Amino acid sequence: MKLFTHISTALAFVGAASAMPAEEPALLQARASLQQVTNFGVNPSNTKMYIYVPDKLATKPAIIVAIHHCAGTAQIYYAGTPYAQLADEKGFIVIYPESPYNYTCWDVSSEAALTHDGDGDSNSIANMVHYTLEKYKGDPTKVFVTGSSSGAMMTNVMAATYPELFAAGIVYSGVAAGCFASSTDAIAAWNSTCATGQSHATAAQWARIAKNMYPGYNGPRPRMQIYHGSADTTLYPANYNETIKQWCGVFGYNDAKPRNTSVNYPQSGYTTYVFGNHLTGIYADGVGHTVPIRGSDDMAFFGL
Repeated sequence: MKLFTHISTALAFVGAASAMPAEEPALLQARASLQQVTNFGVNPSNTKMYIYVPDKLATKPAIIVAIHHCAGTAQIYYAGTPYAQLADEKGFIVIYPESPYNYTCWDVSSEAALTHDGDGDSNSIANMVHYTLEKYKGDPTKVFVTGSSSGAMMTNVMAATYPELFAAGIVYSGVAAGCFASSTDAIAAWNSTCATGQSHATAAQWARIAKNMYPGYNGPRPRMQIYHGSADTTLYPANYNETIKQWCGVFGYNDAKPRNTSVNYPQSGYTTYVFGNHLTGIYADGVGHTVPIRGSDDMAFFGL
């Protein structure tokens, strides 16, 4: 299967720029602690699993998978994002996967990672979700995924490779699923063509790339919310447009005609585009890499 048939790309494994999302103001100290899990099941890519289980766990808890950026770790993303504190408040569980590679970027380039049950990072992360649902009797209708930068790329990949697992995903400054695909099947390869916004395809082509990650699947797909900044010089702003095109193609929306546009929402300089019930884009004027995480808004989008 050639996921990248429709996009001409030049690839180079040159490492990756790191990007730490800005913290929300006044993060509270999480009450419980981050714990590593080593026995979560089959782990083909040796991805590490860390989990935050609040002291007051809800009955049939929701689960959020929070995926770190390049040069990040589970501990850094746990400490620098609001999800653990929100878990204390709302009783859900947070899974923090940790990349096994140098520079800790995620593999969003190999055939294995871009295939359902393909033995890549996406497969390992999916098995973390299955473990957590079983161990903590979680709610399978309330499993969510989010991430920043490389973690945002993996969020799109998880939504494409395991659509049956997730109810919704939030992408903070990423690229379309498959945009980093390697013509040489390299693992965790950097794709300069995609990163600089030079990989373009139609909505139908992007949708085909996403759907080919789980051939034959015709079930529900997660709702998606896509953030990107106009001043992003790591993953250029054109990647916002390509990501929107991809999910519009998947859901059958018109990427050129959002159903609703709200200027200066959710804050000054941000514009929110609603393309349909399953897709919202939020474009942040003057914001670089990455768009700061909006924890309260994430909870609203997830319905938590």
